[in-house]
Amino acid sequence: MIAKAEFGRTGHKSSRVIFGAAALGHVSQKVADQTLEVLLRHGVNHIDTAASYGDSELRIAPWLKREPGRFFLATKVGARDEKGGREQLERSLDRLGVDHVDLWQLHSLADPIEWDQALSPGGVIDAALRAREEGLIKWIGVTGHGAQIAATHRRSLDRYDFDSVLLPHNFITMLSPYYRENFDALARTCADRHVAVQTIKSIAHRPWMESDHTRTTWYQPLEAPDDIDLAVWWTLGRPGLFLNSVGDVDLLPLVLDAAERFHEAPGDDRMRELMDRSLSIPLFV
Repeated sequence: MIAKAEFGRTGHKSSRVIFGAAALGHVSQKVADQTLEVLLRHGVNHIDTAASYGDSELRIAPWLKREPGRFFLATKVGARDEKGGREQLERSLDRLGVDHVDLWQLHSLADPIEWDQALSPGGVIDAALRAREEGLIKWIGVTGHGAQIAATHRRSLDRYDFDSVLLPHNFITMLSPYYRENFDALARTCADRHVAVQTIKSIAHRPWMESDHTRTTWYQPLEAPDDIDLAVWWTLGRPGLFLNSVGDVDLLPLVLDAAERFHEAPGDDRMRELMDRSLSIPLFV
């Protein structure tokens, strides 16, 4: 079984690998149900989806009926205004077949104008606060991508006391001095304030270089089991981080298997060798 840890201030012990349910956006219910069996074998007890992940919320709904109370359930909202946010939340609850979610996250909050709108009066943050008062959500998080996102999340925590953050973390991204400095500062703040830190893109290899994608991830992932082992172990080797799994159901078992066998992080020399051997390229400049 994959180890568990306290998910920030929520009181929930989540598996250190969280299921990234973007992988279910364009699969059949049969494939989704087969994926559930994989998650159960590895003890994954936390699901992260989003209103914008295709049919993901619909695919998860039967799991929640079959396994009531097993999963910490998180979804995301893309709207930036209060009205639009409320409408998306009600739609998510309906699609998931539940009366509340554990964590509702402001999705991909990076653009400065959208950031200010979302976190100002009349913004989606007001929808989140109202929904929490009504018991429709329990916790509020923020997510994002890109080279600036660690710095942006630091600003977000200055504006509102979020319960979780989500952002990229992998060896090649952390080689950027700017990103590493802001990620480390963000991680310290989150540890001090008991804010959960979720990471994505652990096995990212490079941007897609060809028009025909062979995986359902938006980046080209590492695929060799030994390479995935190193990438997963490197992220799990940092205490306090959760790893959100890959957005491809066929690669998911390799990520979960690596996490279950984790015992220590590989050194930087091994990670540099992996980066050089695989010709990895940063996703963000």
